[in-house]
Amino acid sequence: MSHAATTPSPALQLEPPRFENGQPLLVSGLRSRYTTETMNNIPAQWQRFAPYIGKIAGQVGRTAYGICWQARDGAGIEYLSGVEVSGFAGLPGEFTVVSVPAQRYVVFPHSRHVSRMYETCDAISKWFSASGYQYAGDDDETPAFFERYSEEFDPCTGMGGMEVWVPIKS
Repeated sequence: MSHAATTPSPALQLEPPRFENGQPLLVSGLRSRYTTETMNNIPAQWQRFAPYIGKIAGQVGRTAYGICWQARDGAGIEYLSGVEVSGFAGLPGEFTVVSVPAQRYVVFPHSRHVSRMYETCDAISKWFSASGYQYAGDDDETPAFFERYSEEFDPCTGMGGMEVWVPIKS
């Protein structure tokens, strides 16, 4: 997983993961490219996106997603902050739409402040190296992972309702 901060942090003890058969998702939102030096700008992307939540044509529910792919040239990541939608009609011109295929996932809860999501991602990378599971994502179709922010997530406090979903090979 490449969504890591530029400063080291103490080792995080992960909560036990669960396994899910994820359904296909159509997600629309703002997508940008980040390098190690610019990853600290992801919160600003969420600030630009937040006013759209609940006002997007065809929005399904209030769950938000932070979807991450390794950049095609290997230098950084592509990151989309978005929500599930039912179709392409009526979306703002600056929005990207991605289709996330049905997939088997290992799901890790994140109970710390949202700004510390990188610690969970770093701990997941270490977990994978010892787990025997293999990543299934990070091609043009399947993201490396996504962050899921449920309705319990409070953007004012940066707490609650956060998970990291990582596609695995069955």
